[in-house]
Amino acid sequence: MKSIFSVDIEDWFNILAVKSEPDISAWDSLPTCVESDFRRMLDIFCEYGVQVTCFFLGYFAKRFPHLVKGAQEGGHEIASHGFAHKLVFQQTAGAFFDDISLSKKILEDIAGVPVRGYRAAAFSVTQKTPWFFEKLIEAGFTYDSSVFPASRGIGGIRTGIFHPYIVRADNGEIAEFPITAVKIMGKPMCLFGGGYLRLFPYPLIRAMARRALGDNRPIVVYVHPREINPEQPRLPMNLKRRFKTYVNLRTTEPKIRSLLRDFEFTTFQQFMNANPDYLVPERKP
Repeated sequence: MKSIFSVDIEDWFNILAVKSEPDISAWDSLPTCVESDFRRMLDIFCEYGVQVTCFFLGYFAKRFPHLVKGAQEGGHEIASHGFAHKLVFQQTAGAFFDDISLSKKILEDIAGVPVRGYRAAAFSVTQKTPWFFEKLIEAGFTYDSSVFPASRGIGGIRTGIFHPYIVRADNGEIAEFPITAVKIMGKPMCLFGGGYLRLFPYPLIRAMARRALGDNRPIVVYVHPREINPEQPRLPMNLKRRFKTYVNLRTTEPKIRSLLRDFEFTTFQQFMNANPDYLVPERKP
């Protein structure tokens, strides 16, 4: 079974739930790293002959449409990360729908193909957002990868379901690919993205990936372009959050290369196309 590699395309200042996070009205005036960092990532994927899913913030797709086109030319899947990088549980259902619809339209206008996948900022679907899947279906998405089924400082929803599944809502159904979690000493943990990927040693990450694959589950890896840039600017934040955000940045690129070397990866859409009978209905939202 192939696994799935994904990139959330956002910039160095898109760090939620810190007081220093700039408002979107200030983003145009800030220095940007996303162009150079994402191009470098695309070069790495090209080197290993791997196609990945690119979850673009609509704001950056609109500002840098050549990044969307460059990803598409490399055979990568274009998907949505919303427009303004807002926490889902801090939005109304209507505001959320407007945000995801705007991003989807921007991406489809640039890429000229349907955008089928979505991922929430900071995996911020929770029990407080019971309308989440219905709004995704209403907006025309066919799959999501926003559920974080383990302990998390922001967002996260403990479903107890670790494999991909079909969510049936009142207005249709949608495929859900939760971020991959494995149980370590009885506790579900995710080692395949963000600070978790940077903090844990690669031999442990590789062993847990093999365990997930042994359970007939694809690994869902997620990274951000800024994570391969140890020289990125820093936002002021408390020591705990600073550690989580910036720990071991120099290890990200070597770990990405190791994963690409040791495992087979594809996009979400290609995985579903290759495994049409893999997902089964699991629960209502």
